[in-house]
Amino acid sequence: MKFLVSQMAALIQRGQQKANTRLMVRFLLILLGFFAAFTVLFHFLMAYEGQDHSWITGLYWTLTVMSTLGFGDITFTSDLGRLFSIFVMLSGVVFMLIVLPFTFIQFFYAPWLEEQNKARAPRKVPDTLSGHVILTFCDAITLNLVDKLNQYDIRYVILVPDLQQALNLHETGLNVVLGELDDPETYLRLRVREAAMVVVMNEDVASTNIIFTIREVADKTPIITNADQEDSVDILNLAGSTHTYEFTTMLGQVLARRVMGVSMKANVIGNFDELLIAEAPAMRTPLQGRTLAESRLRELTGVNVVGIWEQGRFYLPDPKNVIGASTVLVLAGSENQFDIYDSIMGPSGKDREHSGPVVVLGGGRVGMSVARTLAERGVDYRIVEKRMLKNTEDARIIQGSAADLDILVLAGINETPSIIITTHDDDLNIFLTIYCRRLRPDVQIISRASLDRNINTLHRAGANLVMSFSSLFATTVLNLLNPEKLLMLSEGLNIFRSKPSETIVGKALREQKIRQTTGCSIIAIKRGEEMLLNPEPGTIVSKDDELILIGTAQAEKNFMEHYQTN
Repeated sequence: MKFLVSQMAALIQRGQQKANTRLMVRFLLILLGFFAAFTVLFHFLMAYEGQDHSWITGLYWTLTVMSTLGFGDITFTSDLGRLFSIFVMLSGVVFMLIVLPFTFIQFFYAPWLEEQNKARAPRKVPDTLSGHVILTFCDAITLNLVDKLNQYDIRYVILVPDLQQALNLHETGLNVVLGELDDPETYLRLRVREAAMVVVMNEDVASTNIIFTIREVADKTPIITNADQEDSVDILNLAGSTHTYEFTTMLGQVLARRVMGVSMKANVIGNFDELLIAEAPAMRTPLQGRTLAESRLRELTGVNVVGIWEQGRFYLPDPKNVIGASTVLVLAGSENQFDIYDSIMGPSGKDREHSGPVVVLGGGRVGMSVARTLAERGVDYRIVEKRMLKNTEDARIIQGSAADLDILVLAGINETPSIIITTHDDDLNIFLTIYCRRLRPDVQIISRASLDRNINTLHRAGANLVMSFSSLFATTVLNLLNPEKLLMLSEGLNIFRSKPSETIVGKALREQKIRQTTGCSIIAIKRGEEMLLNPEPGTIVSKDDELILIGTAQAEKNFMEHYQTN
């Protein structure tokens, strides 16, 4: 009861609620006026019929008739009295059964319920929270990043300005705080000064305002943001962004670098100090058709095969693995070792059956980024785009539908070594993947996925490689959060550091069963200032060493569980 009274008192004290309360009071006064008028008229009409009743009886009759209860214990006998009863009853239906409930809900119950909901939505983080990530947006990309943050036990909070959205997200178990995006007090309640990072992925104009607002209260907190337009990069940096990325451009570059059959060189995709990690396509190279043991890559070049991509899935290498046309080798080594690898691989001795231009389906920002990257590598390409583009004079841009066979033939689908599908619509990407795979069973198909849940579907449709926008974004954020500990290379593939546990110290690598037990592979050992790249099986691990391993996120989790350091 005390809680209800306090809530009502707080409700009445607010400005908007005060106006609502005044309106409701006015309505109640009008309703009381009807009660009084009908009670007086009741007495006059009863006297006209020769009946005598008290004033309480008159009010009782008025309430029973207006509320349509109509007990029937007090009735009129004349037509005039009955007409009056009908009028009172109809007035009650309108005012007591329709207007009164609506007024009560609109001016009292709904505001009270809104206050209750606001009280349920968190407005600040705990005073002890630090090292957390603040997210100023919420969509499928955010939820994917949240899953990654939870995986690595990194605390986060999502800032949501809409009450209902905040309540819905809060009920699903997400860490949500309700607040305005352009209010400095909001970020103080989020302890932005103690945060590890703020991630801003709103529209460019809104992101500029958010970043500038944060900089009013926190000068040193790192802020990572996305620029939808190239012209916005400088403005976002001026507003105070620490790291500004064009993720659509980055996605195009990643897609273009995965093209096979146009370059036999290893493509460096990440580094851990002087240790380089690269991907190398096997298509039309001397490696194709051989097993890993027969390739003698470690003996000839010094690089070590630490993983294999096959139809979008990552596998740890086995000497008996046969290197096929769709195989992509994940290699680890130094810069000199990769130079040797590139010189040995060189142009394949095999005749290239398909040496036409790379076909890019979609001329949006990702597609144009793919084109620029291919041009920088000296690779010919053709873009198929349904919309009219500005640079229509470019012969490499073909206007038309990618579902039109004549358009695809004009673009060179029969001669191309690779097809890159770049539209932002996953349904369309799946459709085009199935279509292109039917037309060219032997071609490499690389597709973009907007949502992670469609990655497996695209692989089943026939894509050799699928790159997700949300995974690229999550990878970038996590690499910035843990630059010395974690390096995410691509979809589901991580490199991480770990101190050796007592079960590993003093034993040679060949005596360990790390790969069989966890799915991870040791690719380097840091010993003081020295980095042992691709250590020999006889290398003995000491307690001061630092292991550098490669594996999937699940493999990393398995390693931490089996070889937990002290």
